[in-house]
Amino acid sequence: MKTRKQWWLDQGLTEENIEFEYVTGDDLAHYSKSTVDILYKFPHGFEELEGVANRTDYDLGSHTKAQEEFGLSAKVKKNEHSTSKLAVRDLEANKWEVPFCIEPSAGLDRGLLAVMTEAYTEEELENGSTRTVLKFKPHLAPIKVAIMPLKKNKPEIVALAKELKNKLQKLGLGRILYENTGNVGKGYRRHDEVGTPICVTVDFDSIEKEGAPVTVRDRDTMEQIVVNAADLPAYVVNYFINQD
Repeated sequence: MKTRKQWWLDQGLTEENIEFEYVTGDDLAHYSKSTVDILYKFPHGFEELEGVANRTDYDLGSHTKAQEEFGLSAKVKKNEHSTSKLAVRDLEANKWEVPFCIEPSAGLDRGLLAVMTEAYTEEELENGSTRTVLKFKPHLAPIKVAIMPLKKNKPEIVALAKELKNKLQKLGLGRILYENTGNVGKGYRRHDEVGTPICVTVDFDSIEKEGAPVTVRDRDTMEQIVVNAADLPAYVVNYFINQD
C-alpha cells in the first residue's frame, strides 16, 4: 500500500487527498485475504482510485499441476490439465510453495481525472488578471517544451527556432512543439493551460548576439532565464531529470 500510494504521489496527487479504505464482509472477493481501496478526493467527494488485493495462492494454485502437494490456502477448482509446477522452493523449509499474488488494479479514466483535477490551478497575478495552469508533473505533460519565435516573419529567427525544436526532439523526452503564433504572451498562456513545463523564446538577441541566447520560461514560477542555444539541450535534460 505504501508503494502504490507513493506511485500516485509521484504522479502529482497530494497526501491530503488520498485515503485508504479496507474492504470487509460480503464486499471482500472470495479469493481475497485482504483488499484495500485507495480513495481520491475528487470535486464530488472521495471515490475509489485503485484497489489492491491479496489474492493469496488462488491464481497460481488454480493453474498449477499437482495441486494436492502444496497445501493451498485458497479454495480452487481441480486442475487436471496443467503441465507446469507454479511454485518456488523454500530452501530453509526444504519444500515447494505456491506464491501469493498481490494485485493492484487501477482505473485509467479515473486516474487521469485525478491527475487533471490535482493539476488544474487558477492563479491571480500581480496585475489583477488570472491565469489557468495545468501543473502536470513534467513526465506527464503532453508537450514537454514549446519553441516560440518572437517574429514569425523574420526568417533568421524562424530558422533558429526550428533548428532548436529539431535538436530537442531528438533528445527523446517527448513532444517538442514549434509554436509560431507570433505573440509570445498569448503563447505562454496557451501553454500554461495545456501544462507545458518550459517555453523557449527565440528573439533578436538570439540571432544578433554571440552564443545565440534564448529565453527559457518556467511554467510554474513564470521565471525567465537566458541560456545560450548550444547549452539548451543539456539544460532541458537536466530540468526534466531534477523535476521528476
